[in-house]
Formats: sequence, structure tokens, C-alpha cells
Amino acid sequence: MPKVRITDTILRDAHQSQAATRMRLDEMLPICPLLDKVGYYSLEMWGGATFDASLRFLNEDPWDRLRQLRKALPNTKLQMLLRGQNILGYKHYADDVVGYFVKKSIDNGIDIIRTFDALNDLRNMEAAVKATKQYGGLAEVAMSYTISRVHTEEYFVKLAKDIEAMGADIICIKDMANLLLPYAAYSLVKKLKANTKLPVVLHTHNTTGTGDMTYLKAIEAGCDIVDTALSPLGSGTAQPATEALVATLAGTEYDTGLDLELLSQIAEHFRGVAERLNKDGWRDPERVLSVDVNTLRYQVPGGMLSNLIGQLKQAGKMDKYYEVLAEIPRVREDFGLPPLVTPTSQIVGTQAVMNVIAGERYKMVPNESKALLRGEYGRLPAPFNEEVRRKILGDEPVIEHRPADDIPPELDNYRKDIAQYSQQDEDVLSYALFPQVATKFFQTRQAAQLKADPTTYDKASGVMPV
Repeated sequence: MPKVRITDTILRDAHQSQAATRMRLDEMLPICPLLDKVGYYSLEMWGGATFDASLRFLNEDPWDRLRQLRKALPNTKLQMLLRGQNILGYKHYADDVVGYFVKKSIDNGIDIIRTFDALNDLRNMEAAVKATKQYGGLAEVAMSYTISRVHTEEYFVKLAKDIEAMGADIICIKDMANLLLPYAAYSLVKKLKANTKLPVVLHTHNTTGTGDMTYLKAIEAGCDIVDTALSPLGSGTAQPATEALVATLAGTEYDTGLDLELLSQIAEHFRGVAERLNKDGWRDPERVLSVDVNTLRYQVPGGMLSNLIGQLKQAGKMDKYYEVLAEIPRVREDFGLPPLVTPTSQIVGTQAVMNVIAGERYKMVPNESKALLRGEYGRLPAPFNEEVRRKILGDEPVIEHRPADDIPPELDNYRKDIAQYSQQDEDVLSYALFPQVATKFFQTRQAAQLKADPTTYDKASGVMPV
């Protein structure tokens, strides 16, 4: 077996990072026979934003996508990204929903579930990891990488040991903002390999232009698996390009064993997909492929920067851009130094914008900021600023326990809510995550079925067409 294995993200993070997750299933299936021959460690093809985008924008059932890709890729491990207790939504769900989602993901074809939490609070990943193991999946647990006075190399080594102790099969360094520089990657991977017995995966992007070098140094330090994306949607805001790394390692002790000729054939197909995404306005090559060193300067991921610019333009305050960039690290410090990844990146960014626009810090405070300081998202990496907390929350108590302990079982209620629409077990999970979007999808599905076959029983109205 090769020393270095590759997970290709072409079917998930590549188009999520470059094209708003708008690749369709009919653009994936024709090339699956060749993808299945490559010999990847795995293909990341589900989870993240694909679930929401399929339902909301593509009128596709994400569960059907998973089943069809499983059938089309019989020889390749399929991988998904899960936000722990948030599943694929934007709030915490009850343990029964988390467990059932994991079960159905594995039942429908997922092999590896990569679970992460924005705060690296392992309590928010316990239920997902336990269910992954229970139902026969591989539990890959990710550490959200960031840099701060508390996020030292020692912090991540201790976190990795705790991840191993919780029963993970694989450890992933999730460098979502491309902040992990090459020599730091070498040192961190060396220490993880020395202190744990688990395979180490490295996930980064190429936003700051350092991704390829980071991978090379991590591989030299013993990294087992790296995430890459085929070149038509690779590099820039996505992962470093697959073919470039395969060519770099060919003939060395780290040779991946992958066939560049085969990868080139597959890339030809995705060039056509990239052209369609460009034409339809979902992908701006100049933006997604440009190197943005501001990420290194301000530790602000590219997506978060775009969000800030949008908020400032809307408020007519673009002249405050650099003030907001300077305010972000101060808010982050006040809020206990969370890694800047969904949803904490949006919470910290929006609060920084409000502080600058209001001309007074914490004069305007969104509910999400209050929830973060109350402990509703989990344990913050560092102590928060007590003075700021008092200004925002007054004497309200801070949650010390696992937030999901406060959520009673939810599945039965969700099942009742969608009884008139449900056509498969998985529909309850689509509804639990995105109630309004899923309901609209179910109604559209029923209307299409009724149009195709007027004798179909219409559950929505409860009457049989005449």
C-alpha cells in the first residue's frame, strides 16, 4: 500500500469552495466509472453544504444522490463531512436525531464520517462518533485548526490524544482557512504521529498559496492521507490540485500509485463542468483562484471576508473595512478565542461589523453572540472577557454542561409534522435539518409525481384524483 493516500474532494468541497455547491448529480454520474478505477483512499462526496444546496437550489433529493453515487462507485470508500451535534444544519439537534442521521447515512452508502465542531468541543461530537462506530462506519474526527495564544501545538497534541481516547479511527487536521504553514505542519504532524497511534489526515485549502508546500512538508513528517481536488476545480479556495501532488510524489518513497493519465481523462470531464459553472455565474475563476494573503494577516477565511464586504456595502460603510478587520481579533479575544469556522466565523464577523458601525462596542448584539457567550454552542477555548459578557448578558448564567443535554428527543415530533409528505424514512431527517426548504421540496416532488401519474394518491390534499 502507498505511504500516502489521497481523498479527492471533487464531488463535495471543491465545488462548495469554488462554485457555491452547484454541481449536479447528472454531472457526477457519467464520470463515476473512471473515478472508481483511480484507487483513491476515499471520495468526499456528501455532507457539508451539499445537503442544503441539493434540496434548496438543485431540486435534488440528497439521499437519492448518495444512493446513486454509492451504486456508481462500488469500489471506492465514500466520505462525508458532519458538523457534530449540528449535523448539517445550523443549530444543535437532539441525540436521537444525530444517531438516526448517522445510521441512515451509513445505511445509504457512507463509509467514512468526518465529524468536526467549530469550538473543538468533543462533547459536541460524542453522539455522532458513538453512532458512527455503532453502525459500522469509520469515525474520522477533525480538529478545527486555528492560531491563537491558546491554540498552540501542545493544545492540538492534547486534543488529538483526547480524540483517540473517545474512540476515533482517524484524526484529521482541518485547516479551513489555510493558516497552517509548511514547517508548522511538519512539526505538528511529527508530534501527532509520536503521540497517537491513529492515521493522520490533513485537509487544507490553497487560499493563501501555501497549500501544496504544506502538504509536502506534512507528508515528509508522516502524514497518511491528504485531501486534494482534481485540477478543474482545484487550488485557490479549494484544495490543492490532485494531479500536481501525484506528479510531485511520483517515483519517490511517497509515490501515491495513482495513474496521471487516468486522472487527466477524468479532469477533462470536470473541465466541462467548471465551464458550465462559470457560464451560469456560480464560479468566478479570477476570484476563486487568486492568492489572498489577507487570510494570513487577519486569520479571516475567504468566505468570511466576502460576507463582511457584503454587510459593509449594504450599510454603505465600505470605508470602515480596515477598522472591521482590526476589530475581528478583538471580538474573537472577548468571545474566548473560537476558531473562525461556521458558525463562529459569522458570529464574530457580524459582531465586529456592528461594533464599528454603531461606534460603540457591543451596543448592538445579535442573538447568536449572546448564545455563544451563554455556552449554547459549547465550551469556548479560552475564558471570555467577563466585562463584555456582563454588558451583553447581565447576570444570565453560563451553561457548563453539554448543550445537547437540554434537548429532549425530537424525532417523533418531526415524523408527525411531515406525515402527509413522507415517502421514505430519510424524509424526516431532511425536514429536521431544513423544515421550510424540505417541505417545499416534498410539495414539488408530489406535484411532479401527480403530473406524471394522475392516479397517484395525493398525500398533501388527502384525496384521490378523479
